[in-house]
Amino acid sequence: MTDAATTDAPLLEVDGLCKFYPVQRDSPLKEMFRPAKAPSFLHAVDGVSFDLKAGETVGLVGESGCGKSTLVRLLTRLIDASEGNIHLDGEDIGAMPAKGFGGRAQRAKVQMVFQDATDSLNPRYTAADAIADPLRRLRPELKGAALKARVSELAELTGLPQALLSRFPHQLSGGQKARVGIARAIAVEPKLLILDEPTSALDVSVQVVILRLLEDLKKRLGMSYLFVSHDLHVVHLLCDRVLVMYLGRIVESGPADKVFRNPSHPYTKALVASIPTFEPGVRHARTPLAGEPRSPIDPDPKVCRFTGRCPSETARCSQEMPVLRRLEDGHEVACHYAELKQAAE
Repeated sequence: MTDAATTDAPLLEVDGLCKFYPVQRDSPLKEMFRPAKAPSFLHAVDGVSFDLKAGETVGLVGESGCGKSTLVRLLTRLIDASEGNIHLDGEDIGAMPAKGFGGRAQRAKVQMVFQDATDSLNPRYTAADAIADPLRRLRPELKGAALKARVSELAELTGLPQALLSRFPHQLSGGQKARVGIARAIAVEPKLLILDEPTSALDVSVQVVILRLLEDLKKRLGMSYLFVSHDLHVVHLLCDRVLVMYLGRIVESGPADKVFRNPSHPYTKALVASIPTFEPGVRHARTPLAGEPRSPIDPDPKVCRFTGRCPSETARCSQEMPVLRRLEDGHEVACHYAELKQAAE
């Protein structure tokens, strides 16, 4: 877990954030001969609220399709929200249209390191061009020698040899491309860096080096991280807090060590039980999840999203949607029976 000092003032405040996508069930021709129906919507992100403090690393976990990528796109203002608010460093960036956000000064405050460094780099840009691109867009006062010096400084900061700055992506290794992506993201000195599976496409040995680099940069530059990953072991080690997401909603949140050592939501229990461990005498009790995830299209607002898979569900779960409630300081869970099950253990 990180030891970076944090402050009480939230850097990022997300309140009731939603993203709904319209779904067309039939072709327009069929609709002409049928009675009009109310439009259907896929609830990719549905009522997400959380804070992220300055200097903090928050992990975002959940299986594929839970809404992590859509949430990241909303926070980086690549798409507009259907409902809800996003405040970054005291500014309501959620009210700023995504279409023009890339040219605003606020863009410099939130940057992103993408999952696949190869696909996220322009194949026609050298490493130097890729790093300089956000500077040209957001720091136009840097030109000529000053721009070149800044690119050189960023390469040194991320451990990228100067000799590689003239190379194109296909001439770089996976770790070198990852360093270019990180240098590009920190070029404009963001306050919030969103890391979307930053090491998933790398060899295991290179993953460790990149993760150490990210941890070092966070301390040196005073950034905050939102770390999106399927690697729960890495999230446990690197993050101060963790958010567990399921079908568009946050089902559990709290200090990483507390959530991983004593998960309260049945879904979180299943995730934690899936983490391999080689500690002597430590064995996680497996939590089998039968059934299939519920459809995210027009979900019933009164039904828990985890019904049909939850090993502990009752009739109440199909009649009343559980909301996030506090179990103890900083630990919240959206389950009717979390306190009961925790007490029984």
